[in-house]
Amino acid sequence: MTSKASPTESPAKDGAKRALVLFSGGQDSTVCLAWALQRFEAVETVGFSYGQAHSVEMTCREKVRAEIARHFPGWASRLGPDHVLDLAELGRISETALTSDMEIEMGENGLPNTFVPGRNLLFLTYAAALGYRRGAQALVGGMCETDYSGYPDCRAATMKAMESALSLGMDKAYTIETPLMWLDKAATWALAEKLGGETLIEIIREQTHTCYRGERTHRHEWGYGCNDCPACALRRQGYEAWMKRQAHV
Repeated sequence: MTSKASPTESPAKDGAKRALVLFSGGQDSTVCLAWALQRFEAVETVGFSYGQAHSVEMTCREKVRAEIARHFPGWASRLGPDHVLDLAELGRISETALTSDMEIEMGENGLPNTFVPGRNLLFLTYAAALGYRRGAQALVGGMCETDYSGYPDCRAATMKAMESALSLGMDKAYTIETPLMWLDKAATWALAEKLGGETLIEIIREQTHTCYRGERTHRHEWGYGCNDCPACALRRQGYEAWMKRQAHV
């Protein structure tokens, strides 16, 4: 199946022309990148190195961008520079399963120990500071409170509060776009197909990385991963649910 994307469809709201995508190289941020490339005239990406145990995602980011540019010429003309910001101090003060060698488990506060306190708040603040210089006031992220681990910095209310704080603090009208906020993982796979057809689906399966353990030795139907951590479980279950829905269409 070829790409279904049309770069002129669904213009960005409020007349915004430039967007900065918080891009980890995972499934969700890749779908968000495709979503932004369909709506904005110019799109740049920003990644964060914070001592994450699954640092392989930083390499996957480059491959995903290259494959999108190669397969989608209309999007390639809109895809601007990539930026990587070093937030190593966040990893040093976190003591979580994402930033140190410990088993993934639930904490006493009801959150998994993969929760990195303040991570998305810092990511958005740094992205806004970068966007200020790059002329990008639309920040696009894969935050979601439908299929997620309960992270408080992924909630819609948190994003609205951050949008207000950034706009006030920077004296510019920032918007935080979260196209996956109310989608489950099956719907995220469906959105990927709608945006880029089988080509984008294959890029997600082959090139993106979501696994918290950084496992890329075994290729499952839904992509690479340990098939055991919470991130892999969500991705696998979403893929299987999407395939079942496809079978009944």
